[in-house]
Amino acid sequence: MIVIAILALPFCIYFVKTDPGMIHSDQFARIYGRSVSLIEARRDARLYDLAHALGMPGLGTLTAGAANDGEKYAQFIINFNVLRHEAARLGIRSSSSEIANFVRDLPIFRGPSGFDINKYNDFSQNALAPNGLSDSQIEELAADELCLKRIKELVSTGVSIPESESKSNYEQLYGKNFVSVIRLRAADFLKEIKVTDEDVQKYYETHKAELKTGEKRKIEFVRLSLSDAQKKLTGKERIDALQKLADRANDFTQALLEKGADFHQVAAKFQLPIQATGEFSASEPDPQLNTDPQLGQAAFRLTAQEPNSDPIQAPDGFCILHLAGIVETRPLTLEEAKPRIVDTLKTSRAREIASNKGAKAAHDLREGLKAGQPLSSALAQANVKAEKIEPFTLAEDVDVKNPANEPKNRPTDFIAIENAVAQIQPGEVSDFVPSEDGGIIAVLEKREPPDPAKYQEGKAAFKRRYLDNKRQIVFYEWLRDRQRAAGVQFAKG
Repeated sequence: MIVIAILALPFCIYFVKTDPGMIHSDQFARIYGRSVSLIEARRDARLYDLAHALGMPGLGTLTAGAANDGEKYAQFIINFNVLRHEAARLGIRSSSSEIANFVRDLPIFRGPSGFDINKYNDFSQNALAPNGLSDSQIEELAADELCLKRIKELVSTGVSIPESESKSNYEQLYGKNFVSVIRLRAADFLKEIKVTDEDVQKYYETHKAELKTGEKRKIEFVRLSLSDAQKKLTGKERIDALQKLADRANDFTQALLEKGADFHQVAAKFQLPIQATGEFSASEPDPQLNTDPQLGQAAFRLTAQEPNSDPIQAPDGFCILHLAGIVETRPLTLEEAKPRIVDTLKTSRAREIASNKGAKAAHDLREGLKAGQPLSSALAQANVKAEKIEPFTLAEDVDVKNPANEPKNRPTDFIAIENAVAQIQPGEVSDFVPSEDGGIIAVLEKREPPDPAKYQEGKAAFKRRYLDNKRQIVFYEWLRDRQRAAGVQFAKG
């Protein structure tokens, strides 16, 4: 399936839609005073896909913190250029034998007896060649992975952890926390809020430029799907069938790139029927595109200048989209916008009330506990109610052998509770932690220390993991500094 994964990756690059500085020209960015073209950016994006398919963990860390695919590709391209620049500046390079040994040790090419040449050849023929890649790109990425490892070792030299710090962190992570949570829900305050016509008018005048109908799209598309009989195939036979579809899908998109190419004419040439959607918005995709969320997302990346998508993997095949029409946004009238404005104002004010009450409650609880009041009295005085959460540790040990032993029925806001508890000590009250529907306050009543024997037993492994995390933080700080030195500028659209 790794073969299919890389075959299915389109030869395009997704950019961060929320950043107006991203590309709509033939230039991706400037770095170290030179231009990075879209062609170069696409090549690096394909190398990222290849590194992912090969299971290279180091290069994957160059996208840490990215919120979506667009950010992952953009981060990788920039950091990949920074990595190569810094490796050259520091004189770090790998020998041919080191690269060869690294490639031979990749799990994807290993068999029961070690390196399996058949697996390597299969990957080369079925994943590299169809995508215009070769063995040299594997060696290229292996060299980059080795350089990255050496740079990480170099920048984290001297990082250490005192025994006292290691023990303290272990106790905080593995001690059992007994927590009470106060929840303030914004919805509980909605009935207190009145929105007047004057409020609506004022908001409308201030936000008129933002109050618009949503853009709609109309899409034509072709599907290249497995036959009913092929859908029943498994293993290599299914992979072979999907590969043939991938080859045909790539041939179709290549034909669309020819000068004067027409989507309808190309579809007729390939004897593929064209299907068409009605007009739809980004929030409510056409039912025909509901088979996969990425189809609707891809539809809204198409432009009049680039109306055709790359092959998109769909269930049992591939799909290629063509932009047939755009219904542009238009300003809403006051009457059309009024329901939206009322909801926005009510929601905003309800959250504000919840935040203010939450901040006051957290303050009152702290003062009450400092004065020696029991928690029940402090809660009553602050006029809030709390519920006890099932005791937990901040670092749960995953029970691989007995998944049934994993904690169940945890509240939906458990991560927020965990994060709040991580910032406080026993007997303390967290700040109010806001959320979409209100927020929480956590009270850490006590923390039972972990079994000392377990610490001695797992001390070395824990200290190693903690040290690795600390080294990672040092590396990312170094990388951010090197990004600033590179003078990264994204081209303007």
